[in-house]
Amino acid sequence: MNFELVSSFKPSGDQPQAIEKLMNGLNEGRRHQVLLGVTGSGKTFTMASLIARLNRPALVISHNKTLAAQLAQEYKEFFPKNAVEYFVSYYDYYQPEAYIPSKDQYIEKEADINQEIDRLRLSATASLVSRRDVLVVASVSCIYNLGSPVEYGKSVLSLEAPVSRHSGRSPESDPGRATLARMTETIKRPQPDFVDVDGRSSGLTRERIMKGLVDLFYERADFDFKRSTFRVRGEVIDVWPAWETDALRLEFDDNNFLKTINKISPLTGQVIDSLDKTIIYPAKHYISDRTTYEKVFAQIREDLRLRINDLKKDGRELEAHRLKQRTEYDLETIKTLGFCPGIENYSRYFDGRKPGDPPYTLLDYFDVLREWLLIIDESHITVPQIRGMYRGDRARKETLIDYGFRLPSAADNRPLRFDEFLRKIPQTIYTSATPEEWEISMSKNNAVSVVSNPSSVILSEAKDLYSIDSSGRPPQNDGGIVEQLIRPTGLLDPEVEVRPSKGQIDDLIKEIENRVKKRERTLVTTLTKRFAEELSDFLEERGIKVNYLHSDVATLERTDILDDLRQGRYDVVVGINLLREGLDLPEVSLVAILDADKEGFLRSKTSLIQTMGRASRHIHGRVIMYADGITESMKQAIDEVKRRRQIQLRYNQLNRVTPQSIQKPIRKRLIEKTEEAKKHEPLEKVDFKELTPGELTEYLKDLQSAMSEAAGYLDFELAARYRDRIRTIKKEIIH
Repeated sequence: MNFELVSSFKPSGDQPQAIEKLMNGLNEGRRHQVLLGVTGSGKTFTMASLIARLNRPALVISHNKTLAAQLAQEYKEFFPKNAVEYFVSYYDYYQPEAYIPSKDQYIEKEADINQEIDRLRLSATASLVSRRDVLVVASVSCIYNLGSPVEYGKSVLSLEAPVSRHSGRSPESDPGRATLARMTETIKRPQPDFVDVDGRSSGLTRERIMKGLVDLFYERADFDFKRSTFRVRGEVIDVWPAWETDALRLEFDDNNFLKTINKISPLTGQVIDSLDKTIIYPAKHYISDRTTYEKVFAQIREDLRLRINDLKKDGRELEAHRLKQRTEYDLETIKTLGFCPGIENYSRYFDGRKPGDPPYTLLDYFDVLREWLLIIDESHITVPQIRGMYRGDRARKETLIDYGFRLPSAADNRPLRFDEFLRKIPQTIYTSATPEEWEISMSKNNAVSVVSNPSSVILSEAKDLYSIDSSGRPPQNDGGIVEQLIRPTGLLDPEVEVRPSKGQIDDLIKEIENRVKKRERTLVTTLTKRFAEELSDFLEERGIKVNYLHSDVATLERTDILDDLRQGRYDVVVGINLLREGLDLPEVSLVAILDADKEGFLRSKTSLIQTMGRASRHIHGRVIMYADGITESMKQAIDEVKRRRQIQLRYNQLNRVTPQSIQKPIRKRLIEKTEEAKKHEPLEKVDFKELTPGELTEYLKDLQSAMSEAAGYLDFELAARYRDRIRTIKKEIIH
């Protein structure tokens, strides 16, 4: 199926030329391109239009879960008939396995998996091995070890009802089978054996199907039916696929052969749809082939022997004994259950990889689809994040290996190194309002065509302004760099004014009061959490409706605060670094930047441009920078905003466009916060030292429940605070 873009809008403003240039670059074979798109120019719609025209599977990488979720929602609206998936880390909280030699302290891996996110991850891989019209929005979790796509593809249960034999379709026409066969061909593994349950010819009975489900890590749960389980009732098997919200009902005839396949509601059992065929994928990503156990175990034990010998030569008997004991226990567990806690540390053996080989990741699932497109959103943040993942993981693993907690193979359960990531990626588009030098240089170095005037576009230096053609748009960019500076709404980048810091608070209050009279909103950025809170208190004392926003504020509460700002419950939000990328606040007409001349990350050119962009969605957008001097970062940021403003203004004049403020409805939250979850919030304030042993036990249970509840509605920071409080209490009890 092709990608089908559904939208009431058509490309306008700077979007048509951006789409054409990017499309031409892809057709010319450019490996890297940059889309420099200002806030409000419709970068997501441009990317959606490009995907629809290119008709390739696409992976969009974002730098955090919240923005990834927003992007996934937008793409779902653009492609309602295609598979738009969400792939992020499924841990509500995660304490990795670690050892601290200085304290002789071993920290066991502790994690709590969010079942809904786990379902979405499995849905993403199921879509990738069964269809081509797939768009996955992911965090940097996509570069972590996911397990072999070959083993995942081999471990499927293909069910076909007898009626399909008379439909005139051949098994080869099944898109799921075609994709799975292509997967094994790509990685040069034998084609998987598909299990056709279509009547007596296959010889598969109800009992053998049940065994097949167990082999796919589905648990039998006759009384607690949930995702990744199945239940048996007479001649009926109900299966709840790991990636689905609906369940399957398999009905059998008197001879125990499959008769019908129906999709049902897991809650009511009501039939939703009747199916000719279906494929059931594994309930886990880490799949081990039992037929290879003998060979794999022999290899692990040989490596264990060599490692123990090395440790003993160094006189480290304790580490040698520890390693032997832990490894033998893991092998016995895998042999019995098919998996063990930490089985990913042995993934290299099961995957058939050599020491040092890159792990299988989500990118390998895309590779089996041959041609695909990578989009790195907010690349100025996401690329450095990808680059840094490997180093932190490596340091922790080396300590575990050195002290006998893990075999050296554990080091191969890791994220991709940056050089490995670059070797794996296909044609890539970096989108950002402020791309960094790395993305720009990659695009220029990988240019296919040579332009006559390579100095016509220097994006990193705002002073190098270039001419505008008769359409009001900038000319063709060189080196695979495309600008999207014109907003379809005609909105201009905000006017920027620098004022002295002396008396800045009194001046700020006057500006806020002027906005309040016009029912407009204000954002104020500070350098510290303490100042943000104190300024909020001061403004509140002056009768201004205000709240603060920083990293200590729970994730979903942040969304609530911003929604309240848009709805007028607040007129001002004071923040630090959170008032940058990803915020869509059309009601904000003023952005005030305090201490703008304090050089550093929060007052760098990139940060200032991103912050000023928050005022670009309002027709009266304005930025006031309070400073005693103008730093180089301020100058570059101001010049760049002026440059973009002039381009938009010229376009508006030539095309007789009247700027209009954006009218945008407030989106429904990804997961609603329940009233029960809200009740848990005061738990942090309880003085546990005053509780009796019985009360303390109940309190710990309440904290555990609150942690799971908070994680359920994606408030990961609140869940982490509950987790830390539980640990603190347990340590107090021990000591």
